[in-house]
Amino acid sequence: MVESLNSKADVVEKAVYHHGTGTYGQIMVGNKAFEFYGDNVNHYLQIPWDEVNQIIASLYFKGRYIPRFAVQTKKGKMYIFSSKEPKKVLRACRNYIDSNKIVRSLTFFQVLRRNIKRIIKANK
Repeated sequence: MVESLNSKADVVEKAVYHHGTGTYGQIMVGNKAFEFYGDNVNHYLQIPWDEVNQIIASLYFKGRYIPRFAVQTKKGKMYIFSSKEPKKVLRACRNYIDSNKIVRSLTFFQVLRRNIKRIIKANK
Protein backbone atom coordinates (compact mmCIF):
# COMPACT_ATOMS: atom_id res chain seq x y z
CA MET A 1 0.00 0.00 0.00
CA VAL A 2 1.23 3.47 -0.84
CA GLU A 3 1.71 5.97 1.95
CA SER A 4 0.52 9.53 1.44
CA LEU A 5 3.00 12.41 1.48
CA ASN A 6 0.39 14.70 3.06
CA SER A 7 -0.15 14.96 6.78
CA LYS A 8 -3.35 16.99 6.24
CA ALA A 9 -5.78 16.72 3.32
CA ASP A 10 -7.73 19.83 2.29
CA VAL A 11 -9.76 18.31 -0.55
CA VAL A 12 -10.46 14.71 -1.54
CA GLU A 13 -12.46 14.52 -4.76
CA LYS A 14 -13.45 11.82 -7.28
CA ALA A 15 -11.45 12.26 -10.46
CA VAL A 16 -10.14 10.77 -13.69
CA TYR A 17 -6.46 10.78 -14.69
CA HIS A 18 -6.22 10.99 -18.50
CA HIS A 19 -3.21 9.14 -19.92
CA GLY A 20 -4.36 7.28 -22.98
CA THR A 21 -7.13 5.41 -21.23
CA GLY A 22 -8.69 7.12 -18.23
CA THR A 23 -7.94 5.90 -14.73
CA TYR A 24 -10.67 6.48 -12.16
CA GLY A 25 -9.76 7.35 -8.61
CA GLN A 26 -9.47 10.25 -6.17
CA ILE A 27 -7.49 13.47 -6.07
CA MET A 28 -6.09 14.54 -2.73
CA VAL A 29 -4.87 18.10 -2.27
CA GLY A 30 -2.89 18.34 0.92
CA ASN A 31 -0.25 20.39 2.68
CA LYS A 32 2.76 18.72 1.01
CA ALA A 33 1.65 17.33 -2.37
CA PHE A 34 -0.95 16.91 -5.10
CA GLU A 35 -1.86 13.23 -5.12
CA PHE A 36 -3.97 10.91 -7.25
CA TYR A 37 -4.89 7.42 -6.10
CA GLY A 38 -6.53 5.14 -8.65
CA ASP A 39 -9.14 2.51 -7.88
CA ASN A 40 -6.45 -0.04 -8.71
CA VAL A 41 -3.76 -0.03 -6.00
CA ASN A 42 -0.94 0.13 -8.57
CA HIS A 43 -2.12 3.43 -10.08
CA TYR A 44 -1.04 6.38 -7.98
CA LEU A 45 0.63 9.72 -8.62
CA GLN A 46 2.29 11.98 -6.05
CA ILE A 47 3.56 15.42 -7.05
CA PRO A 48 5.16 17.52 -4.28
CA TRP A 49 4.26 21.22 -4.36
CA ASP A 50 7.86 22.29 -4.97
CA GLU A 51 7.85 20.22 -8.21
CA VAL A 52 4.69 21.87 -9.61
CA ASN A 53 5.52 24.46 -12.26
CA GLN A 54 1.96 25.50 -13.11
CA ILE A 55 -1.62 24.29 -13.32
CA ILE A 56 -3.41 24.87 -16.61
CA ALA A 57 -7.22 24.89 -16.63
CA SER A 58 -9.50 24.60 -19.67
CA LEU A 59 -12.33 27.10 -19.23
CA TYR A 60 -15.60 27.17 -21.13
CA PHE A 61 -18.53 29.59 -20.92
CA LYS A 62 -16.44 32.36 -19.33
CA GLY A 63 -15.16 30.15 -16.53
CA ARG A 64 -18.46 28.59 -15.52
CA TYR A 65 -17.42 25.13 -16.72
CA ILE A 66 -13.99 23.55 -16.29
CA PRO A 67 -13.90 20.15 -18.00
CA ARG A 68 -10.25 19.37 -17.23
CA PHE A 69 -7.04 20.74 -15.84
CA ALA A 70 -3.38 19.79 -16.18
CA VAL A 71 -0.55 19.82 -13.67
CA GLN A 72 2.79 20.68 -15.26
CA THR A 73 5.95 19.76 -13.38
CA LYS A 74 9.31 21.50 -13.52
CA LYS A 75 10.64 18.61 -15.62
CA GLY A 76 8.04 19.45 -18.29
CA LYS A 77 5.74 16.48 -17.68
CA MET A 78 1.98 17.13 -18.00
CA TYR A 79 -0.64 15.23 -16.01
CA ILE A 80 -4.23 15.80 -17.14
CA PHE A 81 -7.16 15.37 -14.75
CA SER A 82 -10.89 15.93 -14.64
CA SER A 83 -12.94 15.90 -11.46
CA LYS A 84 -16.47 16.25 -10.17
CA GLU A 85 -15.81 19.70 -8.72
CA PRO A 86 -12.70 21.16 -10.37
CA LYS A 87 -13.21 24.65 -8.93
CA LYS A 88 -12.96 23.23 -5.43
CA VAL A 89 -9.72 21.41 -6.32
CA LEU A 90 -8.16 24.46 -8.00
CA ARG A 91 -9.06 26.72 -5.08
CA ALA A 92 -7.37 24.28 -2.71
CA CYS A 93 -4.26 24.20 -4.95
CA ARG A 94 -4.14 27.99 -4.81
CA ASN A 95 -3.32 27.75 -1.09
CA TYR A 96 -0.05 25.96 -1.82
CA ILE A 97 1.22 27.47 -5.08
CA ASP A 98 1.24 31.03 -6.31
CA SER A 99 -2.10 32.04 -7.87
CA ASN A 100 -0.19 33.37 -10.91
CA LYS A 101 0.83 29.78 -11.67
CA ILE A 102 -2.78 28.70 -12.14
CA VAL A 103 -3.48 29.79 -15.72
CA ARG A 104 -6.06 29.38 -18.47
CA SER A 105 -5.30 27.18 -21.43
CA LEU A 106 -5.31 28.67 -24.90
CA THR A 107 -8.60 28.65 -26.80
CA PHE A 108 -9.02 26.86 -30.11
CA PHE A 109 -8.76 30.12 -32.08
CA GLN A 110 -5.63 31.25 -30.20
CA VAL A 111 -3.90 27.97 -31.08
CA LEU A 112 -5.06 28.26 -34.69
CA ARG A 113 -3.82 31.86 -34.95
CA ARG A 114 -0.44 30.95 -33.43
CA ASN A 115 0.05 28.07 -35.87
CA ILE A 116 -0.89 30.17 -38.90
CA LYS A 117 1.67 32.81 -37.83
CA ARG A 118 4.33 30.09 -37.51
CA ILE A 119 3.56 28.76 -41.01
CA ILE A 120 3.71 32.25 -42.54
CA LYS A 121 6.95 33.01 -40.73
CA ALA A 122 8.50 29.70 -41.86
CA ASN A 123 7.64 30.35 -45.53
CA LYS A 124 9.40 33.73 -45.64
